[in-house]
Amino acid sequence: MHPPVPDISTPRLMEDLSASSVREPVPAHLKTMKLDKVFWSHFSPNLGPGGWVTGTLLISLGLDFRTGICAILLGNLIGALPVAFAAAVGPPTGLTQMEASRRALGTLGVRPPAFLNWLYCVGWDAVNNVPAATALIALLAMCGLSSPFWLGLGALASLQMIASIYGHHVVQALQKYLGGLLLIVFVIMGAALALRGGGAIPTTEHSVPLSAFLLATGILVSFNLSWASYSSDYTRYLPADTSPKKVVGLALAGLLGSAIPFQILGLFTAASIAQPSPLAVISSLQHAMHPLGAVALAAIALSSITGNSFNDNTASYSLISAGIQIPRITAAIITATLGYMLAVVGAGRYASLYTDYLLVTMYWIAPWIGIVLADWYLGDRTVHPVPAGWTRGATIFIVTSILTILLFSSSSLYTGPVAKWLGGADIGYYVGFLVAAVWYALPRK
Repeated sequence: MHPPVPDISTPRLMEDLSASSVREPVPAHLKTMKLDKVFWSHFSPNLGPGGWVTGTLLISLGLDFRTGICAILLGNLIGALPVAFAAAVGPPTGLTQMEASRRALGTLGVRPPAFLNWLYCVGWDAVNNVPAATALIALLAMCGLSSPFWLGLGALASLQMIASIYGHHVVQALQKYLGGLLLIVFVIMGAALALRGGGAIPTTEHSVPLSAFLLATGILVSFNLSWASYSSDYTRYLPADTSPKKVVGLALAGLLGSAIPFQILGLFTAASIAQPSPLAVISSLQHAMHPLGAVALAAIALSSITGNSFNDNTASYSLISAGIQIPRITAAIITATLGYMLAVVGAGRYASLYTDYLLVTMYWIAPWIGIVLADWYLGDRTVHPVPAGWTRGATIFIVTSILTILLFSSSSLYTGPVAKWLGGADIGYYVGFLVAAVWYALPRK
């Protein structure tokens, strides 16, 4: 008798652990992902206190409710559009977002942005885990238990790391099922917090400076644009003939559907929150949900798993794309460990680190995604041989990133001359995106 033929039409629970599974396109027989997961993979990672913190942060930057709403709508739309268009690259190429950018940057030129993306994922691990660990410790205290911060943080980081080791399929399942559960809980929490803060519309006694509006809008742009380096990681298992319009539409709906409501709730309830920090937001949520405060704390703690399983998984891809040929499991463990250490060290300066981190990371993501989208949408959109070595696109990426940092950046670390002239307003990522995209596209046209 012949042994049974294995069924290869359905992907295994654990994604291939080899480096080649990242470097090579997804085989056609494994491209069986359902289209609805595009929405969940762009929706669920934003479920958490981060949106609330960002909304409350707008008031501390000098905005009132009206200008805050304008900044939220404008900033999220600008930031989400490149991410949604990048998602459409995944089905026809079968590649992660970094590997797909080899078309424009070359096999060697993709390594700098891939390594930066790995560092970026490590940082987001820390940003997401600080409020989640804070909520977990408060939940344990309600149950009469105590835990040091490092231990609660370690428990969450371990769960996230395990999910990322299993890879794409488990991460996608978490986004859909855990994300759906969290959505229900957060809607209830948002309603309770909005009712508690009802009537306390933030106002200012003076006109909002343009520099403050631009800074706030920039932070909101980065809130969504920061997912651009992840996007096709979670669409590459779709069949190659999937409609690009449907992919773009679902990705855009997911990003805007999670970011905008949460940030508006943060803006609306800013008057009832002591400061734009995770501790203050968590305290307000816990109080507003009484006697269901434990539910709020559990939801915040679990929300880090949807976001950071994304970070750890994409980081494992990016470290391999950066030229470090190690198994994916090793890359995931390294990422989760460093993210844990960074969270422990930086927990006491969350608000300032969060603001600077969102802005600084845009200086490489904006020109990189500008080049990637120009290459794909102004080219033939077919899979062609990858250029070897270092290309003109890679040079454009490096030069544009450095110049926009030197001229336009505005942070507690460094403020460029153009930012000083604009009163601290940061427009470098807009300039970087447009300059890199046009510079790359002109000779092609």
